[in-house]
Amino acid sequence: MSEKRPAPSLLQALLPLLVLIGLLAYNVVVFGDAGLSGPNQLALLFAAAVALVVGIFNGQRYDDLLVHVVQSINVALPAILILLLIGALAGTWMIGGVVPTMIDHGLRLLSPKIFLVAACIVCAIVSVATGSSWTTAATVGIALIGVGKALGFHEGLVAGAVISGAYFGDKISPLSDTTNLAPAVAGTELFPHIRYMMWTTVPSIGIALLLFLGIGLMTDAQGGVDAVQPMLSALEGTFQIGIWCYVPPAVVVLLIWKKVQALPALFIGMLLGAVFAVLFQPQVLTGLVEGASGPAAMYKAVLGAMTGATEVSTGHELVDELLTTKGMGGMLSTIWLIVCAMTFGGAMEGTGLLDRLTRAVLTWAQGTGSLIGTTVASAFFLNVTASDQYLSIVVPGRMFARVYRERGLDPRVLSRSLEDGGTVTSVLVPWNTCGAYQAGVLGVATMSYLPFCFFNLISPLMSMLQGALGYRIAHLPPQPVGSDTETSEARVS
Repeated sequence: MSEKRPAPSLLQALLPLLVLIGLLAYNVVVFGDAGLSGPNQLALLFAAAVALVVGIFNGQRYDDLLVHVVQSINVALPAILILLLIGALAGTWMIGGVVPTMIDHGLRLLSPKIFLVAACIVCAIVSVATGSSWTTAATVGIALIGVGKALGFHEGLVAGAVISGAYFGDKISPLSDTTNLAPAVAGTELFPHIRYMMWTTVPSIGIALLLFLGIGLMTDAQGGVDAVQPMLSALEGTFQIGIWCYVPPAVVVLLIWKKVQALPALFIGMLLGAVFAVLFQPQVLTGLVEGASGPAAMYKAVLGAMTGATEVSTGHELVDELLTTKGMGGMLSTIWLIVCAMTFGGAMEGTGLLDRLTRAVLTWAQGTGSLIGTTVASAFFLNVTASDQYLSIVVPGRMFARVYRERGLDPRVLSRSLEDGGTVTSVLVPWNTCGAYQAGVLGVATMSYLPFCFFNLISPLMSMLQGALGYRIAHLPPQPVGSDTETSEARVS
């Protein structure tokens, strides 16, 4: 028989979390946005070390605790492989004309009569294509702020439309790091997670669009849309824009619909992007490899886009920034963060500290609705205190994963709650890395755009409402305490 695990005190359970929050807060002050380049990862490792020390103090063996850490990291390995593949796919879809075509068609949706709705939709399209709300805001978002001002809209209102669309696209894009992180932490798969999120995400963006439409129709706006014409000219002067460029994403969507696993579906999408680059964008490939031509140059350009940073020069600064991808190499910082986060989670689980924290929190979450509400609130709380959206997903995810399984809730319920409460609310906190970044890039104060980020405000409320009503809650057979077994057959009530 194994030794009975010592029961840690609540103060001991809080100690690693307080160390983590303190280090993350100080990292924001010292490093700003650069905290994700290493300081935050180290903060997770320091907090994990504190947890291990507490466990050893309580009589546990280091070797046994290390097993828990390794097992925790193993859970994230499929997500790590997917992230690497997504980095390669983003590169081939950019040089293959897929992303430029989406951006081009999105910008053409602009109209003075429905500018706010169009701005939100454009940012959603670009964010889905790029997987990054930050890139969307720093490129198309900046242009739309200028257009909105020319039309006479309040800058906070335009920024709210930009951020709503950008975070909607970021949330549902398989290219997004947070969209990959949430299912990895919760213990589910990428595409089932995205499909399940639609039940809260689509109604939220639908209400947001109606609000933007109502405001826009009551506003007298004329002229100024020609400001995006230089961007369109730069895109069409560099790429062959055409409806055929939608074939790679259409194939991936079809494979997802056929329930093909994420890795093969993304791999096929990556290969199609490479083929389309060779067939339809040879001038782009030639421009990426100076002083070379022919099949060898194309091969070098395609593999370069898959593995490393690639920049396509169009002659327009904002477009050039939008069409910059980082390939597999660009995913390494996120992978680094995931490994360190899972190390922290494994240390907290192995020492029993996570279970102690969870039991304390769950005194207010007896039912399914209150559990979902507590998860959403915890994610927002971490956005406020830890100032980082990744930690707002990781920490509550590790806290509640076991509880969701024991209560017979599919891991998708947890992963959706983490995104509804963590990903979209990060931009609403002025001292959060996301809030500080968006305010700086768009030139609009956080408190100025916050009331108009309708999607970001509605999404967590929609998640809690559906949880309280028991609407579309996916269930699994209840798991016994300590069991890691899961079944893929879920039922939705």
